[in-house]
Amino acid sequence: MSDYTFRPMTRADLPMFKDWLSEPHIDGWWGEGGAEARLAQDDMDKDIVDMRIVHVDGAPFAYIQDYNAHAFGAPQYVGFDENARAIDTFLGDPAFLGKGHGTGYLAARLSELRRHYPVILTDPDPANKRAIAAYTRAGFRPEKITPCEDGDPVQVMVHP
Repeated sequence: MSDYTFRPMTRADLPMFKDWLSEPHIDGWWGEGGAEARLAQDDMDKDIVDMRIVHVDGAPFAYIQDYNAHAFGAPQYVGFDENARAIDTFLGDPAFLGKGHGTGYLAARLSELRRHYPVILTDPDPANKRAIAAYTRAGFRPEKITPCEDGDPVQVMVHP
């Protein structure tokens, strides 16, 4: 089992974050790297989203964020506990793909979050089979497929 650490993302991480988003395995699941980096930088100033860079054996390789599921008015989270936490994540460095790290760091972060929040939610694209499989292995269960704020379908998943 690997030891994962989660350090707060800083502005110095934005070039790496942007580069990760340009990797082919992320294409289509997140927005364009420059736009996402600008959104992340804006969120850093608002203290609404807890943004973390994930390390294993000292190497940064993934990004994970969490926030109150109702902070942005996401319709897919209506009806869930008011203190529910939502997460979004991606494994950025392709050298770490296919080695169980996605499930590993998700499980480690969930262990931390479950001490403070009653339920954890996520909402991958229903076509993103790799993400859904990693979330499922980490203990999430599919709840429903429903439109998100832009009308696109998402697979709402719950970590009870």
